[in-house]
Amino acid sequence: MTDDIATLPERLLLAARAGEPTDPGFERLATLPQDDLAEALSTERRAKAFWLTLYNAVVQAELRRDPALYHDRRAFFSTPRVRVAGEWCSLDGIEHGILRRSHPVWGLGYVPDPSPSAFERRFRLRERDPRIHFALNCGARSCPAVMPFHAERVDEELTAATCDFLATETERGRVGPFTVLTVPRLLLWYRGDFGGGRGIRSLLRRYGVVEADDRVVLRYADYDWSLSVPGVER
Repeated sequence: MTDDIATLPERLLLAARAGEPTDPGFERLATLPQDDLAEALSTERRAKAFWLTLYNAVVQAELRRDPALYHDRRAFFSTPRVRVAGEWCSLDGIEHGILRRSHPVWGLGYVPDPSPSAFERRFRLRERDPRIHFALNCGARSCPAVMPFHAERVDEELTAATCDFLATETERGRVGPFTVLTVPRLLLWYRGDFGGGRGIRSLLRRYGVVEADDRVVLRYADYDWSLSVPGVER
């Protein structure tokens, strides 16, 4: 039973991408008892894989149903779009409340939400993992690839997603003795999640973007918000 609940977002994501019906899966998700959901997500790995995949599934299902929703992106992310165990959740709520452990988007990763809901307090992750920023696809061209995540290998999948995104989205140049890196704007928007400028540089070294002895100057690429959902007209 718990395995069936934990893998429900993956089935929803695969159905959405294949153009198959998702309503039965979302209806089941809506009516789950919260205690059953808590049991299914009792480990950090299970919870992380569940919420990451659910976010991606909701984006794909909603934008395939009505691409015009993306015209007002603020409303698209902030409006409740999926009911989970009786609780209506927005994409912002999943990302910033649950996955980022109650750190609103406007806080740059430094300022926590002082009054999260009881549902958020119960189901949010125990720790913030900055790699989630390379795993969530919000429908924009600059987003990471859409993929499901699996509890038994979520750590390895997040590492691979991080390596791939940083490698493909970072431009490297040279000015005198300095390595100039133009990196994804996600690193600027959520810099507190990464530990500020020093943490961003450590991340880039950890994932092989720069060498340990490089003297790095950071620049941040513009974010391309163009709708990019396979099978959906732009």
